[in-house]
Amino acid sequence: MANTRSQGTSEANPVSQRFSTYVLPGRVADPLACIAEARDARDVGLGGVWLSERYANKEPAVLGGLIANAVPGIRYAGTFYAHMRHPIVTASVANLLQSITGDGFTLVLARASEQFFKGFGAPSLTLTYLRDSIGIYRRLWRGEAVDYEGPVGKFEGLKITDLYDGPPPPIVFTAMGPKALALAGSHCDGVLLHPFLTPEAVGRSAMAVRSAAEEAGRDPDSIRIIANVVVAPDLLRDEEDAIVAGRAVTYLQSSFIGPILAELNGWDAAELAKLREHPSIARHASGIVSQKMTRDELVEAGRTLPKEWLETGAVAGSAEVCAHRLCDYLAAGADEILLHGSPPAAMRGLTKALGQLLAS
Repeated sequence: MANTRSQGTSEANPVSQRFSTYVLPGRVADPLACIAEARDARDVGLGGVWLSERYANKEPAVLGGLIANAVPGIRYAGTFYAHMRHPIVTASVANLLQSITGDGFTLVLARASEQFFKGFGAPSLTLTYLRDSIGIYRRLWRGEAVDYEGPVGKFEGLKITDLYDGPPPPIVFTAMGPKALALAGSHCDGVLLHPFLTPEAVGRSAMAVRSAAEEAGRDPDSIRIIANVVVAPDLLRDEEDAIVAGRAVTYLQSSFIGPILAELNGWDAAELAKLREHPSIARHASGIVSQKMTRDELVEAGRTLPKEWLETGAVAGSAEVCAHRLCDYLAAGADEILLHGSPPAAMRGLTKALGQLLAS
């Protein structure tokens, strides 16, 4: 999303305007590394960084403040689970981050599998819960006193007393299925699509979001479509396998996510059974494989996946090849691409190649 106080830089650099990257992907031992990674992202020409919530070393509110202070001018998108905080806490954190980033913050709302939150004692994160939460945040950012009774809770006169005097942060929803895409189109400012979608699937998802926006009486072109693409530019084969095949396994082995990705991409879902039958996957079937399996186990399990899936659902190879593939996502309907998997410092050749393509 645009940072109005650094608009001149973004306009001068189309890569900065249309490409961003995750910091601290996966499990994290040193959360302070987000500062160096955000600086690397800025130095190679990327305009924004994203951080996903993971307990306990990836807290988007705390780390967002560090990034805003250490790397001024870079856009920051923080992913929050709406049902894990009181709505006034989420709205207040977003209000503060929007202020200290100079209108450069994006509130990203995400869902996770019920298995992930099993035992947390949290309410179900339904689409109705998300829709109502979004409405509450926006009312609070307008300075309203909110009276509400519904799935989010019961509130009387809920209000932010020290409201930032600037535009409210945009809200982006992470979505895959048709109902979630429709929610993004009818209630959000943007949608973050799931990794391992082909450009064609991104195009179909973009059409679904914009159709829902139009049905809701909104400007369909105002909804920002953000493709989340696993990228491995100019890497040795072992590192490329870890980034592409390893990440593919964490998504596709899921009994919830895997079939949806296969359907969206037009892949044969029967191939997923081979992955789930792999000894390493079967051994950790009762847990979250990204937290249980080693890197080598993930890569080995990834060898059961069709080669075509890895080649069309992610982007790997030389910087020039990756740049052309990423532009296919833009041509398919993405407004922005969130680069995932590789560290920002490894993307200098990629951003140079992208700059040449976008300028031509």
